[in-house]
Amino acid sequence: MGHREGGSAKDQLEAEDLDMGLSNPKNVEISDPEVSCFIPQTNIRFAWDATTIGYAKRCPRLYYYQDIACYKPREESVHLRFGQEFHLCMADFQTMIANNHTYDDALYFTVRHLMERIDGWHPDHKYKNRKNLLIAVIGYLDKHREDPAKTVILADGTPAIEQRFYIELDIMPPFGNQPYALCGYLDRLVEFNGDYFDIDYKTTTYTPGSYYWQQFEPENQMSCYSFATSVILPEKGKGVIIDSIQVLLEDPFKFTRGLTYRSQEQNDEWVSDAMYWIRQAEKWALDNYWPMNDTACDKYGGCPYREVCASTPGVRDLLLDDSFEKGEEWNPLRRR
Repeated sequence: MGHREGGSAKDQLEAEDLDMGLSNPKNVEISDPEVSCFIPQTNIRFAWDATTIGYAKRCPRLYYYQDIACYKPREESVHLRFGQEFHLCMADFQTMIANNHTYDDALYFTVRHLMERIDGWHPDHKYKNRKNLLIAVIGYLDKHREDPAKTVILADGTPAIEQRFYIELDIMPPFGNQPYALCGYLDRLVEFNGDYFDIDYKTTTYTPGSYYWQQFEPENQMSCYSFATSVILPEKGKGVIIDSIQVLLEDPFKFTRGLTYRSQEQNDEWVSDAMYWIRQAEKWALDNYWPMNDTACDKYGGCPYREVCASTPGVRDLLLDDSFEKGEEWNPLRRR
């Protein structure tokens, strides 16, 4: 189970202090796009986000396969691509609107860039395909043409869209002087009915009933975003607005908005738990041992590595090489 290589991560980070309520929080500018999120020569990650913390919480073996060994499916996930493209469209559109372009010009720009990005992408999927992606984008923007949720404009005049955050935590790894950190992106910070939220977009083929909304209470990703919002906007962040886009076989699609609130005490509890899990991952790396959590194999639609773990240990490497390929590490320090 190999080791990471590279120069000092701290030396590759150019930091600007922000008074955001933690002991020594930073908003880090990346000077090297290839900077690693791992401590050199180790499997100890110092930069964490909601995705990597989620893997660690679910299963140490899953975290190892996904985040350390970097085994990825050989075929692109249509669900991941569909969601990513929708998010990019929302960022394009809202940035245009925040810069005082008209609705029609922003829509034209957004759709044109979308068609350029998906040129040659022809997924064979009943719901998540090129046509439905275009319908979802245009339908959502039309539905929210007079959206009461208004983009926050930061002190420097820039809109808080794809808002990057890097928050140093109050724990240190066993090597070096780079604190553990929580980082990532918030889709869009907004003011809504006098309060402040992050907006997150979820595309789904399921009808968003009560069970759908209950999955976010509590939920790791939403709690991470709520915590980051509360740090960027002290005493103002209230949680996350979740805009659900139900993709159907026929237009019109269904667009539903829900809110998930977090108190400051809940935010504090989540980040305390996150630091605990970071310490656990540190121990797995130091011990070079990644135990299987076999109570989680069937969760979240089934673990992609379930068949590997179900096999005898002696053939697992062969199965991994046959069914997966080595990809790039998931690095939340890289700019989108």
